[in-house]
Amino acid sequence: MDTRPPLPPFTRESAILKVRLAEDGWNSRDPARIVLAYSPDTRWRNRAEFPRGRDEARALLERKWIRELDYRLIKELWAFDGRRIAVRFAYEWHDDAGQWYRSHGNENWEFDDQGLMTDRHASINDQPIREADRKFHWPLGRRPDDHPGLSDLGL
Repeated sequence: MDTRPPLPPFTRESAILKVRLAEDGWNSRDPARIVLAYSPDTRWRNRAEFPRGRDEARALLERKWIRELDYRLIKELWAFDGRRIAVRFAYEWHDDAGQWYRSHGNENWEFDDQGLMTDRHASINDQPIREADRKFHWPLGRRPDDHPGLSDLGL
């Protein structure tokens, strides 16, 4: 069976690493790669969608990045305990008409013994912004280590 370190139970350091690895994965915008961090029977709540299993999660991500263009995400640890992690996040993207958004939210995660995410509950709100108000400026892909996090940006 595949494992995805760090494994529960989480310490503060391992929870921070798990969050950054999840952020890096989502910033790849590669649904086939991303779903490998989730258990085969993963359960999600994402806005008004409730995917079950990797195939449905992958389909959600494929639809997401058709609509959410030039996506850049920052996640930040909020809390952790045992096999659970709570994060807050923000991401910026634009639609095909050129309107930019900053999407804010919270996620609650639960992991199995192999470090695969079994449950992902996300609450997300979209805020229209002007392109000049964007704060996430890096080439598409992984956020550079020296780029400020959410707290540093005041978000």
